[in-house]
Order: sequence, then structure tokens, then C-alpha cells
Amino acid sequence: MSDSATTPAPDGSGAAQLPDVARPIAAGYTFTGPALDLGALLWDGVCHPDAQVRVPLPMLNRHGLVAGATGTGKTKTLQLVAEQLSAQGVPVFLADVKGDLSGIARPGQGGDRVSTRAAQTGQSWSAEGFPVEFLALGGMGHGIPVRATVTSFGPVLLSKVLGLNRTQEQSLGLIFHYADIKGLELIDLKDLRAVVAFLTSDEGKPELRDIGGLSTATAGVILRSLTAFEAQGMADFFGEPEFDTAGLLRLAPDGRGLVSVLELPAVQDKPQLFSTFLMWLLADLFHDLPEVGDTDKPKLVFFFDEAHLLFHGASAAFLDAITQTVRLIRSKGVGVFFVTQTPKDVPSDVLGQLGNRVQHALRAFTPDDQKALKATVQTFPDSPYGLEELLTGLGTGEAVITVLSENGAPTPVAATRLRAPESLMGPVDAAELDRAVRESPLYGRYAQAVDRESAYEKLTAARARPPAEAPGARREKAPAEEPSLVEQVVGSGMFRSLARSVGTQLGREITRSLFGTARRGR
Repeated sequence: MSDSATTPAPDGSGAAQLPDVARPIAAGYTFTGPALDLGALLWDGVCHPDAQVRVPLPMLNRHGLVAGATGTGKTKTLQLVAEQLSAQGVPVFLADVKGDLSGIARPGQGGDRVSTRAAQTGQSWSAEGFPVEFLALGGMGHGIPVRATVTSFGPVLLSKVLGLNRTQEQSLGLIFHYADIKGLELIDLKDLRAVVAFLTSDEGKPELRDIGGLSTATAGVILRSLTAFEAQGMADFFGEPEFDTAGLLRLAPDGRGLVSVLELPAVQDKPQLFSTFLMWLLADLFHDLPEVGDTDKPKLVFFFDEAHLLFHGASAAFLDAITQTVRLIRSKGVGVFFVTQTPKDVPSDVLGQLGNRVQHALRAFTPDDQKALKATVQTFPDSPYGLEELLTGLGTGEAVITVLSENGAPTPVAATRLRAPESLMGPVDAAELDRAVRESPLYGRYAQAVDRESAYEKLTAARARPPAEAPGARREKAPAEEPSLVEQVVGSGMFRSLARSVGTQLGREITRSLFGTARRGR
């Protein structure tokens, strides 16, 4: 990275001279339309505030990756980008795994470090808070409870959470299929357990005869997995009222995009659960949003933290579904940023769709670290930088960046000193969180769990009801004529009508997305 040949910067200031070899890099980030300001170009350890590194706003639905070792500044990068998206009227979803993103709701605190960073990067820094909605999975935390019904979560994602193998996943899909066509709503886990138990009972076994059976061994695995899952306190994540993901697309009254912060510290010891729940949120959006094609700005930008947990141990079919969802959701105006430690954590088919890259420092202490470093370098376009040396020498709050330009072509690789967030770089206190949640317009809708009649109650009631006998009957029906338990459950006039009507909400098999997710009667 020699700077032997230099020319003055456009403003003529000697302090901001940029080497000729670096000028094409700076030119690659000169855009005519709206863009987010990420920071200033670094060359040979010198920061050049006149050479701004930016990302075009319309390109943020082309997805991205924020990667780097622990402690290199990934969280502050998310905060910086989220602030600017909100200011541009774009809603943002942030997964707050460590619990330190809630400060985006409060103005930041200035100081020498912030002033120095602002001067180095050419930033006009001012303290500012942004409109935030605080969420929590199942109400485990301070935020608005985010719940999903078992029906809408679907068999594919639920199999991932329960750790089922491919055969067990297929059997679970058969159970969901049966519940769908019989109008047995799976609201919570006890509903699913009741249907599994019924289908392995003497009364229920004939119900699956025409569409494939459910082995007792497989049913036992599913039931034991459900029991263990509930024993870990996970039952509260499934139920009603179910969170409507359309709420993530809201704007604040002043026109800024709402920043939805999903609080995850309470479940960070259940990484597969929260990563799969994040995928449910994304799949549900994909299921419901209309096609919009290319737009002036995204409808939503979704930051998927600890992304490697989603892919760990995933089946080929599951990875295919992720790949298709990421590929297709772009046309619905949603941008997805995966946040993880190294690009190798993300499958190549998914990584190939991430046009915007922010790579913080990597560590190379072990042979495996060295391999990861070399693999990371190979994912970047050719560059005049010595990337292996650069990536191990970046400081906190510095990154190697390449994004998609306004015409969709990759920009030159740029070492960048990132700007400082303008909101509070740290969490707000619990009392303030609780107050913000109670004042939320969503509080009255989602705060209190509801347990209405569903599959468990229907099957329990049918089991307790004695067999009906016609008035004046003098003999029992032949065994072949005896209605099965579920036939009794759905034998009322209402359920017979619903079962005959393909267009009704309860009496049809639900149209499911790539992940098997579904929602009734949005």
C-alpha cells in the first residue's frame, strides 16, 4: 500500500491528501442518489475524511454480511446503519443477542473519543435517539411478547428447534397435514402433543392409513422432544396472540422508520431456538408480503445476528429453503444482513447473494484461524490492499468494505474507519425499558397470553363424551360403523361444513411457504 505518489484532495487540504493508487477506490463510492455514510477511507493507516465510504440506499435490499471477531465493533456497525436507515424512513429489525442495542432509543453521550472519531471520519456528530419498539421472545424479557402458533411455525422450523432427523421431520409434517385438513388448530405445544398421542392410539391409527402411518417409535421421539423442550421453559414461545410481523414495517409519527429491537439475552443459552425464531419472522414476512421489485428504498432491513447458529447442523433441504427465501425476499423489498464471525459460517449459496460486505478484523492465532482468514480474503474482489495483513491489523471500529453501487456492480474494496453512532452506545436501564413497553401501542394487543379452544380441548372433550345413541335404538352399531374419535370431534354441523369448504380458514389444508410456515386469516 505504497503512498509514494499523491495528489491533493478535491478540497485542496494538504492534510487529506490521498495516494493516486487509492483514488479509484474513493471514486467508487461517489453516488448521486441517497446513501448511508459508513465512514472514511483508510490507506496506510491514515484516515482520509474527504474520501467517504457509503452504501446506496436502494441497494440495501440486496442483502449483506457483517462479520468479524468478537470485540471488533460489529454491534456498533449495526447501530450506525440502523440509525441512518431509520432517519431515511426505513424500518429496521435488530436481534439484540448481548442486550446492548437498546441504547438506540436514547441520545448518545459525547466525549473525547467520539469527537476524535467524528473529526477523523468527517462526521458532523450530534446526539440523537431513534423510535424503538422493544420485543422479547415469548415475553421472556422486558419487551412486547413475540409468540407464534405451532400451526404457523410449521413442521420444518419446529423440527430444527427440536433437533429431529429427516425421517422424524417428515412424520411431523404428516401430523401437521392431518391437523390442517381436520381443522384441529395447533396453537401451543399441548395441542401438538394431543394430536400425536391420538394418532398413535387405537382410535387414531386408522386416520393415517391412507396417507402413511406414524410409527410408535417416531411418535415417542417427538413427544419426548416436546417434553424436554417444555421443561426448559420454552412453551411460552408458542401460543396466542400471535405476533403479526407486519408490525415490523411501521413508521414513527415523524416519518422515521421504527427500529424493532428483539431482546435475546434471556434465551442466549438456547441459540438454536432464537436463530430459528428469527427465521420464522423472516419466513412469515416472505409468506405475506407482495412483490414490489426494485424500489427507491427497502421496506425493511432485517439484521440476523449469530447467523452461524441457523446453519449449524441444518439439513440440505433446510439450507435450500433458506437460500430460496433470501433470494426471493429481495423482490418483496426486504434486505437481510447476516451477522457472524467469519464468512465461512454462511453457506456459499447464501453468501453469494450478499452483495454488501462489512468485514471487521479477524484473528489468526491457530491453523484453523489461518484457514478462515485465507477463505475470507478469497471472497473479496481483487484489491491493491494486502488483505491478509490488513484484516488482522484492523482496529476496533474499522472494517474492510465492499458494497453494490447504484448500477449493481461491486465497489472497490475499501479499508474504512467507521463513524460513531449518534445514539447511546450501551443499554438503557430496565425501568426505562419497562416504561417504554407499557407505553407501546402493541402492549394491549400482545401482553396477555390467550388460551382458547384448540386441538387439545377438542380432543379431550371428544374423549370424555359418551358415544351418541339414536333414540329408540335396540342394538349397538357394528364395529365398522362406529365413528372414530376425530370423526366425533369434527362431526358437528359446523365442522362438517368447514371440512367441505376449501375456502374456509379451518377446514382446509393451509398453504405453506418454503419453510412450511403459515398464518390463518391475516
